[in-house]
Amino acid sequence: MLLKVMNPTVFNGEFVAWGKLSRSPEDERMIEGPKGRLANLFRALHIFYEFITGFRAMHFIGPGITVFGSARFKEDHPYYVLAREVGKGLAQNGFTVITGGGPGIMEAANRGAKDVGGYSVGCNIKLPQEQKPNPYLDKWVDFNYFHVRKVMLLKYSYGFIALPGGIGTLDEIFETLVLMQTGKMKNFPMVLVGKKYWQPMIEFMKSSLLSENTIAASDLDYLTLTDSPKEAVAHIVEVATKRDKLVWQIKPKPKWYLFERN
Repeated sequence: MLLKVMNPTVFNGEFVAWGKLSRSPEDERMIEGPKGRLANLFRALHIFYEFITGFRAMHFIGPGITVFGSARFKEDHPYYVLAREVGKGLAQNGFTVITGGGPGIMEAANRGAKDVGGYSVGCNIKLPQEQKPNPYLDKWVDFNYFHVRKVMLLKYSYGFIALPGGIGTLDEIFETLVLMQTGKMKNFPMVLVGKKYWQPMIEFMKSSLLSENTIAASDLDYLTLTDSPKEAVAHIVEVATKRDKLVWQIKPKPKWYLFERN
């Protein structure tokens, strides 16, 4: 049975079957719909290679905390200052600071870690509008696929701190919450820094989601709200060391015969 396409989408002179367009040719090929078996195989191998690259790069970073937040805040913005203090506090308590590797809040957290001699890692996403790694990273990994990058941000973290951000930050927060809610991931701490910014979202969750029974009251317990970087870090440290029994150990050494590096 053939379906008649009433309003076909044309992009650069080519018909796009599913009408899903992207400014990135690579992303467009990923989501444009059914492809040949060989094309799908090569796409899967490309994604697998990106996973392996990320695993190899992140294996030696030690226990990390991922900091989420907008790329748009400049260094004179109060939220940038807060994020820098968060980075300092995490590093002083022995954590590797992990971010998306870009500017704004990400840069501030990485910068704070470097201020006190801590270790700082970035999982940078390649975007059509090029996002360059910030200058405060000891190590960074470039990713083509958001879903691979998200796995890295989650896999190597013992907790999460989110400062004000936009759609990308909300996506990261709620995808992490979904994994905890569904039991796919342990209930690691998620701290939201900036009460004025995040309180309307919490109120919406209570007034709409909770009142309509689309979430449980216990789902709100995953979130901790504060204005204090010290409180945010203290909560992370308490949960990681007391509840999760995190113990600092000697980092594994790279194997030269596997072409690994620290």
